[in-house]
Amino acid sequence: MAGFIVSFLVPSLHATASSATALKQSLLGMAVGGGLVYGVLRVGKLLFGRQKVNLPPATKIIFTETTLKLPDEEIPFEDLFYRDSDFIALQARRVELPDLCYWDVHVRLSPRSLKIGEEIFSTEDVPQMEVMTDQIILPREAMGFGDVKFMAAIGAFLGWPAVLFSLMMSSIIAPSSGVTLIAAKKQEWSSRLPYGPYIALAALIWIFSGPRLVSWVFGGAL
Repeated sequence: MAGFIVSFLVPSLHATASSATALKQSLLGMAVGGGLVYGVLRVGKLLFGRQKVNLPPATKIIFTETTLKLPDEEIPFEDLFYRDSDFIALQARRVELPDLCYWDVHVRLSPRSLKIGEEIFSTEDVPQMEVMTDQIILPREAMGFGDVKFMAAIGAFLGWPAVLFSLMMSSIIAPSSGVTLIAAKKQEWSSRLPYGPYIALAALIWIFSGPRLVSWVFGGAL
C-alpha cells in the first residue's frame, strides 16, 4: 500500500508526470517483482530443494523441540522448515526416544509429524530424539519468502524495470561478495548468504544511477 501511495504522490519515481500512470506502473511492478522472484523460488525448490549431508559413520544427531544438533553446528528448525511440505529425512542405525528405541529404520521429520518406520507421531509428543546415522537430507530454499515480498515492494515503489535491474545486479553482487568473504576466511563455503541486503543495494544503485547505467551498457534507454 505504501508503494501505491508514494507512487501517486511522487510519479517521477516511475519516470512520468501522471499519477494515474505511476499507479499502473506501481501495480505492474509489484506483480512482476513478486511473481518473478516467486517463480525463481519455486523452480529453485524443485531443482535444489534438498541438501544431502554425508556424516562420519554412526554419527549422533539430536533433535530437540526447536533445533537440530549436528556434530559441528546447531540449526533452528525455523531455518529449515519454511512450509509444511518441508522435511528432514535419514536412514537411522538407531533411534532413541524417551521411552522407545528403534533399529535400522527410515526417519522423516516434518513441521507437524515424525515418521519412524511405519509409525507416525505428532511432533508435539516427541520433545527429544537421538539418532545414529551416516547421512541426512535437509530441506533448503533457493530464496526466502521475504525476498518475494521485498522484490514486490521494490516493484511497487520503482516499477518493473527496477525489479529486473535489482534481480540481475544482486545476482552479480551477492556471489562476488560471498567469494570475497570466503577468500578472506570470514565465511565458509557451506554458510548461508542472506540475499535481502544485496537486493536492497541493487535497488539503491537503480535509484541513483540505474537507468543511466543500463543506457550505457546496452546503448539505449530502458
